Amino acid sequence: MAKAKQRLPKRVYQARADRLRADLLQLQLELKQVPFKVLLILAGPEGAGRGTLLNKLAEWLDPRGVETFSYHPPTDNERAHPQQWRFWRSLPGMGRIGLYAGSWYTETLREEARNRRALRHVADEAERIRDYEALLADGGTLIVKVWLHLSKEAQGRRLRTLRADPATAWRVTEEDWHHHRIYDRLDKTARLIREKTDRPGARWHLIDAEDERARDLAVGQLLLKRFAEQKKRLARLPRAKAPKKLTPLRPAGLRRLNALPLDQELSEKDYGSLREKWLGRLNRAVRTALGADRSIVLVFEGWDAAGKGGAIRRLTSAIDPRDYSVIPVAKPTPEEKHAHYLWRFWRDVPRNGRLAIFDRSWYGRVLVERVEGFCRKDEWRRAYGEINDFERQLTEHGTIVLKYWLHVSHEEQLRRFRERETTPHKRHKLNDEDWRNRRQRAAYEIAVGDMLALTDRPNAPWQLVPADNKRFARLEVLRSASRAIEAAMKL
Repeated sequence: MAKAKQRLPKRVYQARADRLRADLLQLQLELKQVPFKVLLILAGPEGAGRGTLLNKLAEWLDPRGVETFSYHPPTDNERAHPQQWRFWRSLPGMGRIGLYAGSWYTETLREEARNRRALRHVADEAERIRDYEALLADGGTLIVKVWLHLSKEAQGRRLRTLRADPATAWRVTEEDWHHHRIYDRLDKTARLIREKTDRPGARWHLIDAEDERARDLAVGQLLLKRFAEQKKRLARLPRAKAPKKLTPLRPAGLRRLNALPLDQELSEKDYGSLREKWLGRLNRAVRTALGADRSIVLVFEGWDAAGKGGAIRRLTSAIDPRDYSVIPVAKPTPEEKHAHYLWRFWRDVPRNGRLAIFDRSWYGRVLVERVEGFCRKDEWRRAYGEINDFERQLTEHGTIVLKYWLHVSHEEQLRRFRERETTPHKRHKLNDEDWRNRRQRAAYEIAVGDMLALTDRPNAPWQLVPADNKRFARLEVLRSASRAIEAAMKL
């Protein structure tokens, strides 16, 4: 049996720890001034000392700038949402450090310990994790991943030492001994996961955990090093600026938009009779879906004054108010502005058996933020894939995703603007920004076309609604929503 490694002398450790603590506190001061957050993910075999390491970091750091996370098996409420929902909700705030004793890796490793066959699914889970971390890292989050390495022999010694002391024996469970017995199998899984999820911006760092003092110092020093590298990397990024001219990425999307026939007619009498028919079908379809524990997400985008609000009001009149939420999306708050743009939308993803209506949505990244230069070119170009992945996670969970673009002509929009100017109870709907957006309509049309071409997917297709005639548009929303939900439920 291999002998235990010689520990770092206490006096040497204390001198280094004092310097490290001062440097970590300085890091926290600087973190308040930079536009990113830090995630320190600690993983490793049982007995590697994640708990004691967390306690030491909590002692060294100012607790007002730290949040600690440890994930247990998902609750019923968490299972009622897409898998990554709980991880998005628990991200630390901007300028703060998140310490993860458990993370999105925990359940995959836990399942492998319970079930030998789970190894078959590790590659799929690792791909999901890799995409999630890429999303965060590309958005500016500093991810520091540490695997605390402990050999099987060292693990056995540590467990026996803890068990032999009455004061610490409670720390050793039957599950710990089970993990020790299947150490080689778990180590194989862990190696595979690390290999599949090691990428720029989210690298794995192996740190020997046998000597607790050396381990603690190594993790603290790694945090300092990665923080300094992140500051330099972000300082080199170009600043966001409005483009002088927009060029279509996929001209087919703009052609599709321009080909939409806007001269639809529908009399008030026909609308009245047809509306009741489709309200009834929508009510039955929604009740069936929600009763089957499916969730529904409706996304409404369109020109200013295109009638999104009116369409939403008619649609919700067919649904029990207790079953839905309408989420009006305005400019991001300062906290939201410095978080990943998808963060605020993940928080409002409905649980099973609920319906959420987004009045404007995550598509702001590829529309207003692209046109107005509120984000960098690499950010909005990357967003098409990020949005497709976000919606894929929703639909894989079972969520029915319906997306609407309400399209009005240039002339009809101007007529409605003028009407709002002269109608007292509508005047609040019009502001200087609406007129400014109208002057940039050509640029927005290009952005809309690219959005349609690059995010129209079978699992979450776009419905283009001719909206010059408000009655036709409202009925079209009712019809298409009813049919889409019926198709999803095979009614």
